[in-house]
Amino acid sequence: MRVLVSGGSGLIGSELVRVLGTARHEVVRLVRAEPMPGPSRIVWDPAGGWLEAPRLEGFDAVVHLAGESVAQTPWTAEKKARIHDSRVASTRLLAETLSRVQRKPAVFACASAIGYYGDRGDEELDETSPPGKGFLADVCRQWEAAAQRAATAGIRVVRMRFGLVLSQRGGAFARTLPLFRRGLGGRLGSGRQYVSWIVLDDVVAAIQRILSDNSLDGPINVVGPNPVTNLELTRVTAGVLHRPAPLPVPAFLLRLKLGEMADELVLAGQRVYPRRLQAAGHTFAYPELEPAIRRLLEAG
Repeated sequence: MRVLVSGGSGLIGSELVRVLGTARHEVVRLVRAEPMPGPSRIVWDPAGGWLEAPRLEGFDAVVHLAGESVAQTPWTAEKKARIHDSRVASTRLLAETLSRVQRKPAVFACASAIGYYGDRGDEELDETSPPGKGFLADVCRQWEAAAQRAATAGIRVVRMRFGLVLSQRGGAFARTLPLFRRGLGGRLGSGRQYVSWIVLDDVVAAIQRILSDNSLDGPINVVGPNPVTNLELTRVTAGVLHRPAPLPVPAFLLRLKLGEMADELVLAGQRVYPRRLQAAGHTFAYPELEPAIRRLLEAG
């Protein structure tokens, strides 16, 4: 296939580009700045609403992963605007541009997140579950709606709702590992909030399945089949590293440090299942948490 990928330098995008290239697909990256000219890059300006439609002719698939990180810094008004605009405006621009090209891609796979469901306690959630409430849920709902123009034009649109991606290369899990290695890990808040996790290798495999399986469209939960509580994630991570995890972080301290982000991103729970991937016969290389973390740490 000839595949266009935005967000190709991120955690998921960089691995997807590598794997697709290894499989002899032609991968072109959609980038905001071009350090050197070349056929493997197309420049766009999502903030300015600029993208050359002729450059998008003839792709078999488009994978849209670009977006401002929701973590790393507290949610000021400016940060929240960047989170929103980097997702909604860029998706709308890409979907509208793809709808105008003559040789349209067969599939437009657009990132979303399980934040769509909001904080839902221990409720079991799948792709038929309604959206939740809060800033992230609102962003995800608008993010997904922005891709609709491509579907109206006859392109198969998949809205990939990613959970917590386990990897040592980046993301929230990688940022906590140094603490666990020093024996300074601990549950967050009560620890009862559910974490819907998936290993990076399984994320990329799921995206490959989405690109090739014409039966998959609409919302797809890209999570593993066995969500766990934060307490269980803490226990397993510490156990695999043979370290104690004696330092729980109280909810009030998280709220004091992180503000709104604490309740929406850290203390919120979503017990999400990949029903549609499973119904399509997709299997996961790492369905259980302990073997998954053990394999990650062994891989280095």
